[in-house]
Amino acid sequence: MSPSEPPRITAYGCGPDEAALFRRAAAESGVAVTVTHTAPSEATAALAAGSRCVSVGHQARLTAAVLRALRQAGVEYVSTRSVGRDHIDVAYAERIGIAVENVSYSPDSVADHTLMLMLMSVRNAQSTVRRVDDHDYRLPEARGRELRDLTVGIVGTGRIGAAVADRLRGFGCRLLAHDRRPRIAAEHVPLDELLRLSDIVTLHTPLTAETRHLLDRRRIALMKPGAYLVNTGRGPLVDTDALIAALESGRLGGAALDVVEGEEGVFYADRRAGPAAGEPLLRLQKLPNVLITPHTAYYTDRALRDMVENSLANCLHHRSDHESRTRAT
Repeated sequence: MSPSEPPRITAYGCGPDEAALFRRAAAESGVAVTVTHTAPSEATAALAAGSRCVSVGHQARLTAAVLRALRQAGVEYVSTRSVGRDHIDVAYAERIGIAVENVSYSPDSVADHTLMLMLMSVRNAQSTVRRVDDHDYRLPEARGRELRDLTVGIVGTGRIGAAVADRLRGFGCRLLAHDRRPRIAAEHVPLDELLRLSDIVTLHTPLTAETRHLLDRRRIALMKPGAYLVNTGRGPLVDTDALIAALESGRLGGAALDVVEGEEGVFYADRRAGPAAGEPLLRLQKLPNVLITPHTAYYTDRALRDMVENSLANCLHHRSDHESRTRAT
């Protein structure tokens, strides 16, 4: 492709809203974009022919085989429309000459959703709504709690964790934080201490080999009796079997989960006619003190626009860098 030709980008896994945003942003940026609702795979890699850059969603699984197929189609750069990169074999991509980058987007989308889940948890909203649906309008057996009386522990204080902290300060609750690098105005403590002291624990750390099952059976056992767990990060941060045991025994007060282990192939699909979700998810859904949303915390107008525009910007920046290196040689 000569420098005079418009850059060509393939955007995989686009819903109707994303497709419209991509086409609009591409036209404004002078980019030739191929938009498809299909996921990147060995079979669909040919759609990227002529594109050095591709954009993928967070639900796409870029295994070594898929990455090889994309590389053979000429792809040199993958922009994932997410903060996390755990769905991509990044190490293998780098070995075969594909750079992988994430995008930034409004942290307010996930932060707002996190606060909603917290408030719904401490006010027993899930069980209350279920009772009203059954026309039972009595007051619940358990009274709700007010955030100002509680200690909230934030695990991971990047852009989203910091935005959650900003919102919580308005409620007057005590804030604890745990991160390898203290980045917010809060009382930073070791993780085990945060778990022992917090009435609500909220997870905002990336999923890596080190953070997989960060909350395992031992750490869940450290949590305060009656505490709540909120997870809008990644499902595998939590050992689901250990969490279910703590919830079923009544040791924990509840959980609000926007992400769960094994959500792939379940979330974003209409499962009303079956087959149903896997056993751990079904067990969680049967508990009256568990609230589940299907990985929708990020899904707002502003965040979606940010993802698309920043994904295109990443691809254009990569192309510019590539051309500069080519001219230098």
